[in-house]
Amino acid sequence: MVNQQNFPIGIFDSGVGGTSIWKEIHTLLPNENTIYLSDSKNAPYGEKSEQAIIDLSIKNTSFLLKQDCKLIVVACNTATTNAIKILRQKFDIPFIGIEPAIKPAALKTKTNTIGILATQGTLNSALFEKTANTIDQKIIRKEIIGNGLVNLIEDGKLYSSEMTALLKSYITPLLAENVDCLVLGCTHYPYLIPQIREIVGHKIQIIDSGEAVAKQTKAILAKFKLQNTSTLKSKHEFYINKNKATLEMLVQSEKENVRFIETDF
Repeated sequence: MVNQQNFPIGIFDSGVGGTSIWKEIHTLLPNENTIYLSDSKNAPYGEKSEQAIIDLSIKNTSFLLKQDCKLIVVACNTATTNAIKILRQKFDIPFIGIEPAIKPAALKTKTNTIGILATQGTLNSALFEKTANTIDQKIIRKEIIGNGLVNLIEDGKLYSSEMTALLKSYITPLLAENVDCLVLGCTHYPYLIPQIREIVGHKIQIIDSGEAVAKQTKAILAKFKLQNTSTLKSKHEFYINKNKATLEMLVQSEKENVRFIETDF
């Protein structure tokens, strides 16, 4: 019987944003090997049809399974909310999804008004609506579609004047709406936290799902007895089909046992 414990964790996203999730997983589980798949060529998923998102998610999963991944993290809000149910039906492997952390925001808000910055694909999904309906209906949701943000990050324009202007146009109105919690509903968006903080100061709590996803990954590995037992230093492979330089920039702090592979998957 093949020992799957030492197999890698597979992670995929519509682009480089899911590396924010990868960092949380690597921090919590430094002994685990990982394979990250960045489908930057097709980013952003949030502007595509539900069927296109499902097809791309199946393609990404199939790629990771060929690399002997033991568990797959769908590090993309849009892919999770539109495709994870299909993935779990189609593939016999544990999946961990990610969706906007509106439940924690609903518990933390004092003004009963929360902001949600996400892609159109996430906000329009049935899973998002289902989750939103579980929170106190007295809480007002201010939903903002972050058009253009993912594209700028993918193009390496994280600190550009275009990014600053776009963020201000999305975030500044929330201050007048009495919002005290901002949910980041896309894994690209945690990279924007320093700039968002400059706009809102400390008037708004910024909430993302990265740490919770890492904890869930640890729990699922334990549940299925898939924890890596090797004493060797963990290895990490990053596959990307466009804009390799952006990916390397975001993961630049991790030099050892990290390999970047440009491929047309």
